[in-house]
Amino acid sequence: MTVRCELEFGTERLPLDLPHGAELLSLPPDPALADPAAAIREGLAAPIGTAPLSQLAREKRAVNPDLSAAIVVSDNTRPVPYRGESGILEPVLDVLEQENVERISILVATGTHREMSEAELRAMLPESAFAGGIEVINHRCDDRDSLRELGKTARGTDVWIDSHYLDADLKILTGFVEPHFMAGASGGGKSICPGLVGSEVMSVFHGAEMMGDERCSSLVIAGNPSQAEAREVAQMAGVDFILNVTLNGEKQVTGVFAGELLAAHNAAIARLMKTAAVYIDREYDLVVTHSGFVGINHYQSAKAATEAARALRPGGSMIVAANNTDVDPVGSGHYRSTLKLLRELGPAKFTARILSAQWKFVFEQWQVQMWARALTRLDPAGELTYCAPQLAAFDFEAEGIPGINGCAGIPGDSPAEVARAAVQKSIDGFAAANPGASVAVLLDGPYGVPILKR
Repeated sequence: MTVRCELEFGTERLPLDLPHGAELLSLPPDPALADPAAAIREGLAAPIGTAPLSQLAREKRAVNPDLSAAIVVSDNTRPVPYRGESGILEPVLDVLEQENVERISILVATGTHREMSEAELRAMLPESAFAGGIEVINHRCDDRDSLRELGKTARGTDVWIDSHYLDADLKILTGFVEPHFMAGASGGGKSICPGLVGSEVMSVFHGAEMMGDERCSSLVIAGNPSQAEAREVAQMAGVDFILNVTLNGEKQVTGVFAGELLAAHNAAIARLMKTAAVYIDREYDLVVTHSGFVGINHYQSAKAATEAARALRPGGSMIVAANNTDVDPVGSGHYRSTLKLLRELGPAKFTARILSAQWKFVFEQWQVQMWARALTRLDPAGELTYCAPQLAAFDFEAEGIPGINGCAGIPGDSPAEVARAAVQKSIDGFAAANPGASVAVLLDGPYGVPILKR
């Protein structure tokens, strides 16, 4: 008897038939808050480790009546609930309005990502974010005129930060906390580093040496150099208040963590440790996953592959379903050029190359390094099949995209239909060639972290 499941694909689901004995791996139940709006207001009024946001604003206004505030938001590669009934931005704006803060900047922490368009910003943020007196600004990591140098971290990173943020009197970070395949967990100081830093920071923060550290991994916080660097940079820049949330698989708010940078972020991480791990008894011959909300392009889909590789036996195979809806479904020119080198050399030689003293740092090489980490698990016999309808017409070999183009030649009237047919064909082909092989589906994609029981 076949096993059936539905795999997430954007806002749709892909119904799939799996071979007998296939296992469906998912996170433990994580119920949504009954009244997230009330929980958000409570978090602002009774935060962790600091005074209420209203009091902080009031105290700063007593010193400077012309108080300015900067609210840092994530870009649209993260499913942060900024609008709607569970929206976290409007309650912050309400508090600032009540405290007569009239100069407000909303800074989009693009990091090294492209700027968001006006239409994208309006789709992500509530209407109140575009009211008079509020300026919405895309961070630009390569615009030296909009950055200011703060000094060096203990690791030697030259810290350049968005001056719009530094010039604000009241500094507020927002976001959500999920497993992060480099920093252990997102949220907290990552809103600033890499969210608001200059490109110079990335040569260390996302350099090959740091990314090669095995402690740069999901749900690893203690000793993680990436998380430590993000926090140090954030503290150098200054943070008055954070508002982070946790979400379940349906993108519903499950926890609100507001207050002092480290205290609130640590509280969110403590909850994450209980809800984000998928414990497995064995490794599998084939792992099927999806790239989730974050996988708007191939660059971001590295997160799904990296997590799936944790459940894969050495030499196993992987199928990734991805809804790459970005204007560039692959990624930037820097990313593409480094991908080609990965395809040319293979994961082991590529990793050795970027770790060599002769290597000159390339922007966005870090995500390719994460692909190499995942592909190392597949070597030498395993295959990666990447099923993204938006890449169906791409020549993977010519473009340097790793693996097999699962959607090539697959007909369909919609991206979801093409993706479903491609993933099903790939599963069926693997099962026919490998009778009795073990198969697992990661229903939560990059948001569930497989951990092998010892």
